[in-house]
Amino acid sequence: MTEREITEPVDLCLPDGRLNPAAVGWTRTPLHRANLKGWGRAKRWEYWGIVTPTHVVGVVLSSLDYAGVPSLYVLERATGREWAEDGLVPLGRGVVLPEVSGRGLARTSGGGVRITLDQRPDSTSIAAQAGAVEIHLDVPLPPGHESLGVVVPWSETRFQYTVKDVARPVSGTLTIEGVTHEVGEGSFAVLDHGRGKWPYSMTWNWGAGYDPARRVGLQVGGQWTDGTGSTENALFVDGRLHKISDVLEWSYDRADWLKPWHVGGPRVDATFTPFHERVATTNLVVLAGETHQCFGHFSGWATTDDGERVSLDGLVGWVEEARNRW
Repeated sequence: MTEREITEPVDLCLPDGRLNPAAVGWTRTPLHRANLKGWGRAKRWEYWGIVTPTHVVGVVLSSLDYAGVPSLYVLERATGREWAEDGLVPLGRGVVLPEVSGRGLARTSGGGVRITLDQRPDSTSIAAQAGAVEIHLDVPLPPGHESLGVVVPWSETRFQYTVKDVARPVSGTLTIEGVTHEVGEGSFAVLDHGRGKWPYSMTWNWGAGYDPARRVGLQVGGQWTDGTGSTENALFVDGRLHKISDVLEWSYDRADWLKPWHVGGPRVDATFTPFHERVATTNLVVLAGETHQCFGHFSGWATTDDGERVSLDGLVGWVEEARNRW
């Protein structure tokens, strides 16, 4: 496929709320303003995944119209022990999510989960607390750093804008049950910024991994982009994005999620070997979902825009399948 690179700021929607045709494409830095209108199908979220040598952290700040669904998750890698707190904010009251990725204050304080994202031009600060877990992190934006932004068009009334930033440095503290862990060397952060109007039922795959020592990262997706002319696939090397427009084939065993996964295409041959499976379910009648997210290591290779084959061996991250009715 040939995808169009967008290089100037653009509105996601036309004045009547339909998809702006000029917004369809991909970017190296966030340029879309998600000027969504209407209610009932609009979904907005910020997801930060943080990987350290000892822990994995997931922070979700979301508004799905029917409800805000904030959550804070921690995995202790050595033991497999998990801490998970999920909140519910009816009708998303008090949830603040800016229109442009990386700009402004995003926050929620409902359902027992408090999250504040202070997004500035040079960094994002993450503060979150729920149950026995509290985090205070700073995620700098290095000069010249690139991320993948993509608009996925199902129709003029159903579409999604996503920013996947898989290679951010991070530092700060993670406190669990009164014990504070320093976050720094060997750690990284991944952003999934989402704004759009979704069909009621959707399944997707997502995979992301990074090696801070080599500054190599991988971002791959599947199912939800099929047939749209857009993909969310990219290789990152030294902060530079190499867009992969091929539709990738995902292979995994839904009867045993901890078996190796494979993601392949002309420019990607990646095997993912899990060390832990996280299962997250939601059942609120109108809003329901099931996600199997596996944490582990990548191996294999992907190619840059000029054909250089880059090893994926040693990348740490996750792959997932999510099935949602929302």
